[in-house]
Amino acid sequence: MIVDFHVHTFPDKIAEKTIAYLSQKGGITPFREGTLSALKAQMKQGSVDRSVVLPVVTAARQTETINRVSAAENGKDGVYFFGGIHPDTEDIPGTLDFIQKSGLRGIKLHPDYQGIYFNDPRYLYIMEQAAKRGLYIVTHAGRDIAYPDDVHCTPQMILQVLDTLRGVIDNKLILAHMGGFDFPDDVLEMLCKKPVWMDTAAVLDLYPEKCKRIIELHGADRILFASDSPWADPEAFIRILRSFALGEDAEEKIFFANANRILHLS
Repeated sequence: MIVDFHVHTFPDKIAEKTIAYLSQKGGITPFREGTLSALKAQMKQGSVDRSVVLPVVTAARQTETINRVSAAENGKDGVYFFGGIHPDTEDIPGTLDFIQKSGLRGIKLHPDYQGIYFNDPRYLYIMEQAAKRGLYIVTHAGRDIAYPDDVHCTPQMILQVLDTLRGVIDNKLILAHMGGFDFPDDVLEMLCKKPVWMDTAAVLDLYPEKCKRIIELHGADRILFASDSPWADPEAFIRILRSFALGEDAEEKIFFANANRILHLS
């Protein structure tokens, strides 16, 4: 069983335009179309059995619709959804209550696309309230290729958040992109062995040796396999991870068992 813990989809009517815009903005070519149906087709053809869609709310007005659709689609055909929230969402406690009661296991934050630094008090409030409801928090961590000059979630900011919310979000925070896109040395020095999860999205092919060192130092029991599809090929990432020769037990944790602890899969 393989779970891809970090993928993205877009509504059919805007998927083509959105993918084209993000491709130009980031200077990257997508691996597949950005629709839910394209994701499911990819899963049928490949090795991934379950996928986790992480919606990004780029404007507060999108919050209700995104969460309603996520709740309706959650668990169908092996695709699970997290909820979304924006720092300007009007009713944050009510939104988190809906996400929790709908069976969604967490929320996705994207500091760059939401125009807020990770250690901002508004984010601290959201994360505290989410964790108190048993929700996990996935955040984009490190540089975003669309906004390379202003990093909204640095390892230093993450340490500040962990200190401020110590005992509240321990083991509830999931750092995408192996703790910090384009910051592997800082992750090795500052974040490994901290009470956080890390996913492998988007970085395994960029600096594989450092990714392997992060996994070994942080521990396989808190690493989640992820690709960032449609921006990366899950099959290629599976091959890279297996090339690390971490051992059967570690691979089982990273590919499935850790995700199962969060998602409560059958």
